[in-house]
Amino acid sequence: MTPLSWTRICCAIDFTDASRAALRVAIDLCRRLGAELTLLHVDDGVPTAGQPDAWADVARREGLRVETAATEGDPKTAIAAWADSHGADAILMGTHGWTGRPHMLAGSVAESTVRQAHCPVMVIHPEWSGLQPASP
Repeated sequence: MTPLSWTRICCAIDFTDASRAALRVAIDLCRRLGAELTLLHVDDGVPTAGQPDAWADVARREGLRVETAATEGDPKTAIAAWADSHGADAILMGTHGWTGRPHMLAGSVAESTVRQAHCPVMVIHPEWSGLQPASP
């Protein structure tokens, strides 16, 4: 089997715990594949409490090549559109895990991205047990 030749990984961030989980997996994946990481933030008009450069510094401390990028619009379409137009080999993103009424009203950015992107999309739940530190 031919190994994956992913060289450009996009990690969509919205400065939540879900994004923090996706960043952790993206850092590990980029390290293993020798890929460049792009942290993408979509400005949808909702104020956020975070700075892409601070998040990029986390990955840089791990020795990765990191860029930050921003786009505007509805994250449900903007993430996939950005990744497609910039040649991303894969997208990593967090999920809030909403179900029921909140999901029905707001829809799912992750679900929309999976359907629209032309590259693989990995969705990380912030409570995934693989993100927890190993037991001593």
